[in-house]
Amino acid sequence: MLVLSRHRDESIMIGDDIVLTIVDIRGDKVRLGIDAPQDIPVHRQEVYEAIQRENQKAAEVNPTETRDVG
Repeated sequence: MLVLSRHRDESIMIGDDIVLTIVDIRGDKVRLGIDAPQDIPVHRQEVYEAIQRENQKAAEVNPTETRDVG
């Protein structure tokens, strides 16, 4: 893991088209602004993990279980 120090209103570039900007720092919370192309999904880690779990569940559904849906 790369660890960088930044002050408020300073940014970090990821590749050529993703910019992370430190928007605010209050106590132990840091607010980040993320500027990324629309085709790159950006999620909080807990949301990303929930999406992955739901996708895994959906992939395990037996087609006969969905016969009467719709």
